[in-house]
Amino acid sequence: MSSYPPGPRGLPVFGSVFDALRDPLALFTNATRAHGDVVGFHMLHLKYVLLTNPEAIRHVLVENHKNYVKSRNYAGLRIILGEGLVTSEGETWRKQRRLAQPAFHRERIAAFVSAMGECTEDMLVRWDKEGDRTLDVHKEMMRLTFRIVGRALLSRDLDGEASAIGEALNVGLHWANDYADSFFPIPPSIPTPRNMKLRAAMHTFDSLIQRAIDERRAEGTKDDLLSMLLEARDEETGEAMSDKLLRDELITMVSAGHETTANALSFALYLLSKHPEWMRAVQGEAVTVLGDRTPDVADVKKLPIASMVIDETMRLFPPVWVFERRALEIDHVGEHAIPKNATVGISPFVLHRSPAIWENPEGFDPTRFSAEAKETRHKYAYLPFGGGPRTCIGNVFALTEATIVLAMIVRRFRLELLPGHNLELDPLVTLRPRGGLPMQLHRRTAEDSRTNGDQAPARSRRSAASASVTPLG
Repeated sequence: MSSYPPGPRGLPVFGSVFDALRDPLALFTNATRAHGDVVGFHMLHLKYVLLTNPEAIRHVLVENHKNYVKSRNYAGLRIILGEGLVTSEGETWRKQRRLAQPAFHRERIAAFVSAMGECTEDMLVRWDKEGDRTLDVHKEMMRLTFRIVGRALLSRDLDGEASAIGEALNVGLHWANDYADSFFPIPPSIPTPRNMKLRAAMHTFDSLIQRAIDERRAEGTKDDLLSMLLEARDEETGEAMSDKLLRDELITMVSAGHETTANALSFALYLLSKHPEWMRAVQGEAVTVLGDRTPDVADVKKLPIASMVIDETMRLFPPVWVFERRALEIDHVGEHAIPKNATVGISPFVLHRSPAIWENPEGFDPTRFSAEAKETRHKYAYLPFGGGPRTCIGNVFALTEATIVLAMIVRRFRLELLPGHNLELDPLVTLRPRGGLPMQLHRRTAEDSRTNGDQAPARSRRSAASASVTPLG
């Protein structure tokens, strides 16, 4: 007979609640090492099952996905994002997905590559004018990816609004995270200081989105995602997207569409600074493939080293470090039972560092993502964009953008960690570098450009300590 999975005992009554609030990355990592790839936690009166077994994950996300809905921890995000693709359920989600899917076909994304390159080039020109200096790489990547998503989604240059929107997003993510963690969450309608700050942040978001919608309706169709969403009709019902759902979808895409890619690029530049052999390989490839020109869509497939670096970065630092489901009815994975109403957690951060799946899991080794290596790996061992029917709709856009931006940056500049700086992780809704990521910017010199061609380094055998980080403070 199936039984509840083993796991940490925690405190009487409270279980592992305080450990999860203090350091969820350490709690999940240590529990998996101690109890295996299906771990049961007690969180007050709630059951929480963490899965790092690829077959068990496939069962939940694919084979029996109709038994699972988003967990209560999405309640805060739902208040901010409404019924966008990240937070909606059931028929609302299926309708939204059908309407939005054509906007993210590969041929559509190809039209946005020029915007990705142009925005990146503008940033690099600004860096060149400002000269060698210390900069916050995470802040720079947030500004860049926000501008790119503005061009692709809204045909607007949002650079002048990046600071205000970035602060609003930061307020919203912290509020959603705290709302989910609270034993007794205070409804946003109650005018507490935190809720008033959230209202101001939401007003900033909503004003931007509504202004873009109103201007587009006045100007007419353009070649961007907003026009596609305005013109989309459900193939089954012929209905257009309502204004409310259009707002929710746009705010979801603007928020998620730049935050996750900015995080991935920040961590990629951090890792390359610690592994100069891979920095040289990315640069050599970029110079060989691109020369001095801005990339076009045909170049993306010619940058396999940059692509492998992005994939390996998202293995070690997946932008979405955990996603959750709630079981509608009792379910079974192997010899273990998942109770009705239990929360099922799938943590790419823990899954991607499992020694049962990955050799030298803490080490940085982009050759794990060569075409040959990927063919031998379980499909659900690597989940930077989730899996099953709810796989992130923007995955191709994000990978294309990250590959182009990384190649263009490394072709022109070298970024070095400040001496003594220790990376700490901040696991909010997304995984961020806590306190930003200060790095020293250097223009590339002739000496820097003496590479070993555009060949990837041989498979790394360095120790796990070479890429280790402090998860939280």
